[in-house]
Amino acid sequence: MLPLSPSFAQETLSEDEMYQKRFELYAKMEAVTQIPWYYFAGVDQYERNVRRVRKDIPKQTSIIGIYIKPEIWAGPLNPNSEDIHPATIQFFNGIGQDGNGDGKADLNDDEDLLYSFANYLQSYGTDEENLKIALWDYYKRDKTVALIMGHAKLFKVFDSIKLDKHVFPLPLHANYSYRNTWGDARGWGGRRMHEGTDIFANYGVPVRSTCYGVIEMKGWNKFGGWRIGIRDVNNTYHYFAHLNGFAKDLEIGQVVEPGQMIGSVGSSGYGPPGTSGKFPPHLHYGMYKDNGYNEWSFDPFPHLKSWERTERAEKRKR
Repeated sequence: MLPLSPSFAQETLSEDEMYQKRFELYAKMEAVTQIPWYYFAGVDQYERNVRRVRKDIPKQTSIIGIYIKPEIWAGPLNPNSEDIHPATIQFFNGIGQDGNGDGKADLNDDEDLLYSFANYLQSYGTDEENLKIALWDYYKRDKTVALIMGHAKLFKVFDSIKLDKHVFPLPLHANYSYRNTWGDARGWGGRRMHEGTDIFANYGVPVRSTCYGVIEMKGWNKFGGWRIGIRDVNNTYHYFAHLNGFAKDLEIGQVVEPGQMIGSVGSSGYGPPGTSGKFPPHLHYGMYKDNGYNEWSFDPFPHLKSWERTERAEKRKR
């Protein structure tokens, strides 16, 4: 029986089967290179995220999301950018290699693709610092390296690549209200657009992480007051502002999970550190997406509604 083509396999596998297949490929590359599997997962996850929101990169059609430009795969001076012969690819200094022993270095083969990228990383070393250097030389962007390392950290801590669960930022039993305020005009500190949704609640109501993520930022901002920023595995930055305070022992670089308390509702902001009470207590919740070049805000309201409905339905089931 002939093996399934990568694109056909992606279309026919269930979500759980896709996760399992990816994990098997990561584990195989770890055995070959001695580079921990979660680094491959981090790179693959970052690339998959980027390909979803960029128009200058082909959409993903296979299980592995890493994209290598044909001229990098086959070699910059190779007259055949679709070359699949390992010998000529090597001659022209391409990075494409045969990862499954079929005599071909096929850019469209998941195993060849991951094996080639793994060998690129291994050429720098297998420890974290050398892997960071390899990633920087490949992407030429500090933010990208940080995102990949953050994803890898999450996969390592939770020993899973299925980390897409989300919850509403406040406990559902709390007394709160919100509507779609994204894009509304704001005037304090200069005319600007409201980049989030305001969720009104009483002082001290717990604020929870909405996702599995890494804390990227914690501290004071003259607009947002006491605030926290968390990055999830989808390259999405979750921003929590106007807090009354932070959960104990919460630090930048710490890993959090959905539902974990990170602070409480307040009215801080619109002034120097410690300013509070210039507006009713509420949580400002924002979402931002990184596409490998820059970051932009998008409307969190539909996501909040979806997470709220899902969490309520799960509670009813229990």
